[in-house]
Amino acid sequence: MILTVTLNPTLDKFYWVDRLPLSLERVEEEILIRAKKSATSAGGKGINVSIFLACMGVDTVAMGFLAGHTGQIILRDVLARGVTANFVWIEGENRTNVTIIERGKEYHPVKIHEQGPAIPPHAVDMFLRKYRRMLRRAEYVVLGGALPPGIPVDFYGELVRLANEAGVRAVVHAGLTALREAIPAKPYFIKPDVRQEAEVGGLPARTEEEIIQAGKHAIQQGVEICLISHHVTGDILVTPQGVWDLEARVPLSRYKNLVGADDALVAGVLYRLVEGDSVLDAVRFGMAAAIASAEIEPKLCLVKSSIEREMQEVEVHRKEGG
Repeated sequence: MILTVTLNPTLDKFYWVDRLPLSLERVEEEILIRAKKSATSAGGKGINVSIFLACMGVDTVAMGFLAGHTGQIILRDVLARGVTANFVWIEGENRTNVTIIERGKEYHPVKIHEQGPAIPPHAVDMFLRKYRRMLRRAEYVVLGGALPPGIPVDFYGELVRLANEAGVRAVVHAGLTALREAIPAKPYFIKPDVRQEAEVGGLPARTEEEIIQAGKHAIQQGVEICLISHHVTGDILVTPQGVWDLEARVPLSRYKNLVGADDALVAGVLYRLVEGDSVLDAVRFGMAAAIASAEIEPKLCLVKSSIEREMQEVEVHRKEGG
């Protein structure tokens, strides 16, 4: 079983528009933008990973905190996708994240993310009790997304340590402080979120050279797999065995929705690792899952045959190592 943790779940709302004016052309008048299409789905990094895995036939349990009417909608969607839910309910309301996708600029969406409800200490204690119990069944645990208010900055580090004690491989799919505080606990696999700030474990990760050095630093601290996005169509894989560059031969014009592509990548890697693939083959499948997801309007591509076809578009080049 693969356990996923989404501490700050979201209801993802998508709007597709023909044109998005980013400045007031008529200063004293309001702007009306009519959406050509909209869609809503449960979200958050861990939840997206669980939804992908469940559709691939993998037993998966999603954990985190749910609140209010929005939480009820998130829960219904998660259960409808075949994911087992084990959330802690709190007061308040889960956040709604809005993504606006402009025609012709699908590769550059505009995102508005809410903060989410504060997590009270008693709910954290309840979550930790549930988490320890669920680790007894898990092979991997995915810790995904930003930390909500009320959660200590080193919380992912604590969850990684508990997973390691239970013999469970931990995956951290996060960025900034949440990831920086988790790396010393030695997660098995990290997929840094570099959208807000291009850094990994406190080191800059803007250029290819910086990415490789940041990845090597993580490996030196005990991480086994470090996969860092280089640009929209490329990733760099760093392991104790070497460094690889993965490039998708896909024009940006084919992309329709980038939201969720990173989560499909992580989920695809885990799916193939559970199936017994090597790390490199698993990463190729994961990147193909990300490409296939970006090429459709729904957030995740859940058709295995489509993902397998995209593997032909992924080029892998060894940069360093034996």
